[in-house]
Amino acid sequence: MRADVKVEAPELRLDPEIVTSTIDWGAIFGSPGRVEIEIGIGKGRFLLTAAEARPDVHFLGVDWANEYLRVAESRAAKRRLANVRFLRVDARDLVRAIPDRSVGAYYVFYPDPWPKTRQQKRRFLQAATAVELARTLVPRGWLHVATDHPQYWAAIEGVLDRAPEFERLATFGGDEFPVPVDTPLTNFEEKYLLAGRERFRASWRRR
Repeated sequence: MRADVKVEAPELRLDPEIVTSTIDWGAIFGSPGRVEIEIGIGKGRFLLTAAEARPDVHFLGVDWANEYLRVAESRAAKRRLANVRFLRVDARDLVRAIPDRSVGAYYVFYPDPWPKTRQQKRRFLQAATAVELARTLVPRGWLHVATDHPQYWAAIEGVLDRAPEFERLATFGGDEFPVPVDTPLTNFEEKYLLAGRERFRASWRRR
């Protein structure tokens, strides 16, 4: 961990160097168990609510914005959540380092759309990443996605609906979703709904 990166709860923050070696979930969380990952946690609204609702599940929250991670870490520490860890790393590097069939679910809510044509190669959800997500998911594992950006949504649907490893659910959420789907999942979603902006949400399952 770089000395100049401030961490609110050191016991909950993972060293980003884990993406350069074999990831051992049991060692990271101190016990075996189901692992679920949120990519882009913001201030942790969804992640912490899910971790409280399902204390038997291990949750990893990933974000590049250190100021948001610190807020989420502080909230997790205050709630004494033992089943949560945090990681500041490029999510694409993380997914490539994750062992096969070791993640129960991914949550990707309101990722940066990188709207300009020259930026779109930086989007998280694209064909190469979909292959890695499928590889790392357990059979029948979940991928839940939400965005407010219609062009990015069209691209996401195009990638995931065509991916042979995934099948799309008829409705968002499914029977294992950890929180009520009819409430705002993130602070961004709450803000967007109040502003009257459209949201796009769907769930896919690993075949």
